[in-house]
Amino acid sequence: MPSFDVVSDVDMQEVRNAVDQASRELSQRFDFKGTDSSIELKEKDGEIEMRSASEDRINAVRQVLEEKLVKRKISLKAIEHGKVEEAAGATARQVTKLQAGISSDKAKLINKFIKDHGPKGMQSQTQGEQVRVTSKKRDDLQSIMGALKEEDFGIPLQFENFRD
Repeated sequence: MPSFDVVSDVDMQEVRNAVDQASRELSQRFDFKGTDSSIELKEKDGEIEMRSASEDRINAVRQVLEEKLVKRKISLKAIEHGKVEEAAGATARQVTKLQAGISSDKAKLINKFIKDHGPKGMQSQTQGEQVRVTSKKRDDLQSIMGALKEEDFGIPLQFENFRD
């Protein structure tokens, strides 16, 4: 029976490259001189930490980071910005979390969407951090892929393991 998996992954190598590029740009741009602006990737936690002199400089750092992520084809839906916090030495910082995997709540939404919009005989089930969709007809699977791409679930979706 034909099937495919719906996943939500982030390419960590591309994130690492985007953070490195943003860090390089911060060190070279004139408007960031003297603000002690920095950006750091903490891979084991799946976080990006941004530091600067003030909240508006943090917003500028975040904008640079987002530009680099978009250029590297990483969806901005995969990141969740925390609150800007006051840090030691009259500086500010912000932690951005990377969202990888489909949470159980999002998986329930996806399963309900497939049940409501999919043709008769289509099944979906949650398997860990992914959703497996099966159907008797390949065309039905392709149509539900298109519908899932158009719907906004708040996370980036990819489709893997398409099998006949």
